[in-house]
Order: sequence, then structure tokens, then C-alpha cells
Amino acid sequence: MSLNNRFSEISHRALTRRGLLLAGGQAGFLGLLALRLRYLQVDQAEEYRLLAEENRINILLLPPARGEIFDRNGLALAKNDQNYRIIMVREQAGDVEAVLSRLNRIIPLEPAELEAALKELDRRAAFVPVSVAEYLTWDQVSAVSANAPALPGISAEVGLSRYYPQGPDFAHIVGYVGPVSDYDLKHLEDQDPVLQIPKFQIGKSGIENKIERNLRGFAGSKRIEVNAGGRVMREIDRKEGQPGASVELTIDARLQNYVQARLAGESASAVVMDVNSGELIAMGSAPSFDPNKFVTGISVPDYRELTENIYRPLANKSVQGTYPPGSTFKMMVALAALSEGLIDPHDRVTCRGYVDLGNQRFHCWKRGGHGRVDMREGLQQSCDVYYYELAQKVGIERISAMARKFGLGARPDLPLNGIAAGIMPTKAWKRETVGEDWRIGDSLNASIGQGFVLTSPLQLTLMTARLASGRAVEPKLLKSADGVATATPQADPIDVPSSAFDVVREGMFAVSNTRRGTAYSTRIAEETMQMAGKTGTSQVRRITKKERAAGVTSNADLPWERRDHALFTGYAPFDAPRYAVSVIVEHGGGGSRFAAPIARDIMLEALYEGQPPETAYPASQRTRIRNERKKLVLRDWDNV
Repeated sequence: MSLNNRFSEISHRALTRRGLLLAGGQAGFLGLLALRLRYLQVDQAEEYRLLAEENRINILLLPPARGEIFDRNGLALAKNDQNYRIIMVREQAGDVEAVLSRLNRIIPLEPAELEAALKELDRRAAFVPVSVAEYLTWDQVSAVSANAPALPGISAEVGLSRYYPQGPDFAHIVGYVGPVSDYDLKHLEDQDPVLQIPKFQIGKSGIENKIERNLRGFAGSKRIEVNAGGRVMREIDRKEGQPGASVELTIDARLQNYVQARLAGESASAVVMDVNSGELIAMGSAPSFDPNKFVTGISVPDYRELTENIYRPLANKSVQGTYPPGSTFKMMVALAALSEGLIDPHDRVTCRGYVDLGNQRFHCWKRGGHGRVDMREGLQQSCDVYYYELAQKVGIERISAMARKFGLGARPDLPLNGIAAGIMPTKAWKRETVGEDWRIGDSLNASIGQGFVLTSPLQLTLMTARLASGRAVEPKLLKSADGVATATPQADPIDVPSSAFDVVREGMFAVSNTRRGTAYSTRIAEETMQMAGKTGTSQVRRITKKERAAGVTSNADLPWERRDHALFTGYAPFDAPRYAVSVIVEHGGGGSRFAAPIARDIMLEALYEGQPPETAYPASQRTRIRNERKKLVLRDWDNV
């Protein structure tokens, strides 16, 4: 065999082996590929079918209708109105800025609105609709629709928007809603997926905030078919959500409107409570604000005006404000002494206008003193010296314990923001808070509602309601939800002797209905409606010895923020109590002059369920009362 033939044979064998190896490798690869295809198409067919279906079908949340809020008589306080808005789809518009310019000539838009719309259009996908303008009128929507050919990519939508028909009257109670913020998402315990819907609104304050979950309802959903680019092709099905619960409050809108009108021009609060059920009939805080501005987006100048106002219109003074109660606290000291048998109500104390304690002198509000007074007269004339003497016998522990029985020093359980507990001091409280021991002088200051004692208008009203009824009623603001009445448990009797109640009530009656009473000038003339009450004036500054020697500066000559607070609390009718009322006028001056007239007018409005007859007022005041009422800005209820 030649060398060439041998080389050819060897080469042929090598090629045959390589061919076999290559063919075997290809066969193995095809086998593995076939097995993989079988695994994907047969074994995993169901899983990948579902994944493909998810890519083809999208599920979108449908926001639920928010529950509406009503007053005790079914008058709407927070409702859902149709919200006409304009939306734009960028890919359909072409020249976005040109289209927006034409839209602006039809319905004028604020520069800030246009800027926000352009940013949102740039941020979103070209086929995603973006809101350009909201809260439009029907005439504006009609104008846009009539010019549709000149506005490619523009269309109108109808949604629901929150509206508060009573405006400022209920701003502090009902509150307002606003868009979900990043802060909300971080701090809300309830991570409802509906919160992720763009511009979805939740309660920010008041009832809207505190019972948000009930008012919000539960979202619905719809399934839509989309193409590979994400474009919506058709809606497959829809499941409507569950609307939020409709809520009825205990507040009477007519009385609330009167309260706000009567407090106008002051930095003040007034609370009216049913003494038997604890239902809050009115709860005013002045000045107020329009909650509708927050729903639509309050402007920077409007918000700055609210935050820089020294009268603090954003604060709900009824529950958030705490003040020295002044002489309205004296009933608690009297009940503590009577309950412990530490004094006979007929025992007399001599008031010379002051009491000396060590090197300190504690003054009575009446510089010349009241002479000899017993407990009834001490309340009637609001003698400070009588209560200085009483405080030394009773002590702060007993006084504080009695006050707590009447709701002071504890945070009322109501669905409102920032409810204050106030302060009802004890010896231990002072050591823990101030780091000092309690002194007898502290007890004397506390006995006239000064010093460390702080209460809210709501707490004073609760105290008075319990005084009137003798029962531990609790304040109540929610009357029903979706037509189902909320429970009102029977209040237990307060553990105080009935004889002690009688003495204090008689003293309160004398305050308003006897000539030497501090509120006699603001009495109710109708005998079946007579009111028992107590005036109070609480200092916010210290009066020095030098000033007393020269003559105490009158409130009128002081800056507003250094003037005394004016207070009054009372209940009526005396013989068959129905309502308790408390009024605080911040830096208003004397309680008998500035708070008592407001409280009397509010009480009559509540008792008569509307404008009282002139005969309910003392004859000498009727002309003035008639003229003052004409100046009040009241809602026209006949056209509501």
C-alpha cells in the first residue's frame, strides 16, 4: 500500500469519528430541547397560561363613594357632589402646549395648574389620561365639549368630590379631606390598596379623619383588556365597591349656626350638651374657616392668613384649648368640702378683700371684700376669700378627686383630633412635673380655678351636665351610622350626697337669679326656663404689689393677649334640666360681662329650638337684644 493510500485511510477514519461525535452531540441537544419544550408546554402549561392572561388582563381599583355626614335632623354636613374635570391623553393631543393654550382660552386656567399638568403629562406614559382641570361647572364642560374638534386628546369626566354645605359652621367638628400624602402612607396602620389611587382623598381632620375607615368604604374593581403596548382595548367586567357608612351626628345644625354667629368677632368657644344623654348639641369655635378651600387645594396666601391669625382659627378651642377655669371651678371645692363633712353650708366666713398666708397675700376680686358670707352667698357673689378658707380645710387631694368625678383632668372619648386632658393637679403631679413640693398657697390658687388647674370648654360643660343631672354622663358626638343608633348606656349616679348637690345648685341659681348674683343682668326672665350658672374670670398675668397699690390696670388698657379670659357655665331649666352650656371668650375680660350674655342667648336658642320670644329676656334689655340679633349673620333656614 502506498503512502498516499495509507494517509487517506487514516483521514477517513478520523472524519468518521468526528462526524459520529458531532451527530451524537446534536442528537443529545435536540433531545434536551425536546424535553424542555415538553416541560414548558405540558408540565408548566397552566402556570404560563395564567402569566400570559395576567399580561393581557389588568385589574383596576374603583374608588368607593365616601360616606356622607348629617346633623341630628338629617341635614347634610359633608356630601359628595359631581366633580367635572378635564383630562388629556398626550399621544392623542399631538402638540400638547398648543392644545392647552386653546383650552386656556375656553376655560381660563391658573399658571400653576398648567405647569402641574405639563409635569404630569411628561411623567406619565403617552397613553395615560392626566387631569388638567378639576371642579369645573357644567357650563365650562359644555364649552369644552362644543370645541372638541379643536381640542384633540381632551375629554371631560365626572367623578365625586367632597363638599361641605355648612361651610365654616362645622369646620372644626366635621373637618375636611385631602389627597393621600407620602406622610399618610407611612403612618396609616391600614394599608388599603385604594390609598394608592392618584389623588384619592382621605380625612385630614375632625370626624372625617377619626372615623376614616368607616367613611371610606371598600374599593370595587374592573378588569380591562390591554394590548402588548399596555393600551386599553375593552372593559371585560366590573364589580362595584361598597360605599362608606353614612353618619349622623348629635349636633343640631341650626343651633350650631347660631353659636358660630354669636361668637363672631371673638376668639372664643361655646359647647351645649344634653345633661341626661351627654349628646353634644352644639360645639362652636371662633373664628372658623372654610373647609372647602382645603378640598380644592388652599392657596398659600389663604393658608398663611389662617396660620398667622392670633385668634388661631385652625384650632378647635372647644376640645383643644385649655384655660384656667377661674371661679367656675368653685363648685368642685364646695362639693369636696360638703361630701367630707368639713363645713356646714351655713357657716360664715368674713371676707375683708384678702387673706394673708405667711408673707403672701391672696386677694379677692372685690377689693373691699364681701363681708360675712356662707356657702350659698360665696357662690352667688363669687367670693374668693370664702374658697381660700375652704381650700385650707379640704386640701388639694380631695379637691382633685372630686373634680375628676365630674370629668375634669381626663381626656373625653370623642372622635376628634387633639383632645386635651387638661390638668387637675395633686401633690404627686407637682413633684413629678415641676420637681417641687406642693404648698398651701398652691391649694388657695387652685380653689379659685387658677394656678396649675386647666380645663377645656368641653370639660366645663361636662362638669355642669353632671352637676345638673347627678349622673356620670359621657359626651357623645355620633348619633347613628347607616341608620343604626349608637348605644347610650345609662349613666351611673355620682357618689356625692344629694344634700351637697342641693346646696351647690341653689348657689348656682342665686348667681343668675338674685340681685347680688354675678350673672343677674343676664338672667332668663321666663320662670319656667330659668338658668343656674357660674361666672368666671381667669387671669393670664401676675398682678404685682406695686400695681395693686397704684390701682390694677383695667383689661381695656392692656394688650389683647394680656387680658383676662371670660367664662360662664350653666344649665337650664333649673327645675327640670335639659341642657348645659359653657362659654369661654379668650382675653375677653370679666365673665359676667362678656361670657354670660353669650351663654344666656345660646341657652335660650337651644331651649326654644329657634329664636326665643322677647319675653324670655328682662324687659329693660329687649330693645337692645332685638337690635343685636339683626346684626347676626344667620343662615336662611327657610330656603335650605
